[in-house]
Amino acid sequence: MDRPVRSRLASLSDFQFGAVATETIEDALLHLAQQNEQAVQEAAGRMGSFRETRIVEFVFLLSEQWCLEKSVSYQAVEILERFMVKQAENMNRQATIQLREKKEAQNWKALKEQLFNKFILRLVSCVQLASKLSFHYKIISNVTVLNFLQSLGYVHTKEELLESELDVLKSLNFQINLPTPLAYVEMLLEVLGYNGCLVPATQLHATCLTLLDLVYLLHEPIYGSLLRASIENSVPSQLQGEKFVSVKEDFMLLAVGIIAASAFIQNHKCWSQVVGHLQSITGIALESIAEFSYAILTHSVGANTPGPQQPVPPHLEARALRATASSNT
Repeated sequence: MDRPVRSRLASLSDFQFGAVATETIEDALLHLAQQNEQAVQEAAGRMGSFRETRIVEFVFLLSEQWCLEKSVSYQAVEILERFMVKQAENMNRQATIQLREKKEAQNWKALKEQLFNKFILRLVSCVQLASKLSFHYKIISNVTVLNFLQSLGYVHTKEELLESELDVLKSLNFQINLPTPLAYVEMLLEVLGYNGCLVPATQLHATCLTLLDLVYLLHEPIYGSLLRASIENSVPSQLQGEKFVSVKEDFMLLAVGIIAASAFIQNHKCWSQVVGHLQSITGIALESIAEFSYAILTHSVGANTPGPQQPVPPHLEARALRATASSNT
């Protein structure tokens, strides 16, 4: 087994549940819920547009090559997402001001080329910054980063690397300790353990990580299917897509969907109990949890939403039965 895989498995086996006082868990859960509510309210029109499969895969593979824990890869994706959104907003703002003041517009092609030419450097800087937030685990040195960039044909100096990090930090007002879906998943698993969940938290944790990777890699297809299901239309309008942005930024909803799908994979007989606990903890409707878990399952293992023996909303149950019938023909 190669070193990155050994490191990743070691970090999984070291994770422990049930070691924190319930009062601390309650405070932490409340804090996460407040953060999530704020993020959903502040969701902008272009949020999520840079969580593309190729970009996410690059970050995941790089994090694995550098033996970073999973939380770092998710953090890096979120930092890069926020940074690129800021860059796009700044470019749009400059163009609007120039148009309003009838000034000579900057060369749009040159601006795009400048952004493109520095993209790999900015991406690597985001991974390095994320590693520094997890300093208890491993920090990626400048030498490691420069050697990696050189192997791809990008020659940079340490000064340019530091300037790149500073550019990311300034763009985000030094607010890079961003919440990730993993924090919500692990917090909810902790609460489920105290609530007497029939499926062990440690057993669910490994499956949750796999499914969370999948959701990041298939972000648009999964959320696209959710949007179509929510409006019951295969061709959403632009306005409907813009309004759906807040759902893409709802990490609490994503976390319950991930855990529900993991529970179904691990022990489908306990799915109803797990979903009931998640609804009680978060206040998210059972139908929403079932809808999200259905989307994740159909894009991962190709499984159906829990069958008629589980309390599933009628429209989901009918869809599951149709999918089962088609797969058997």
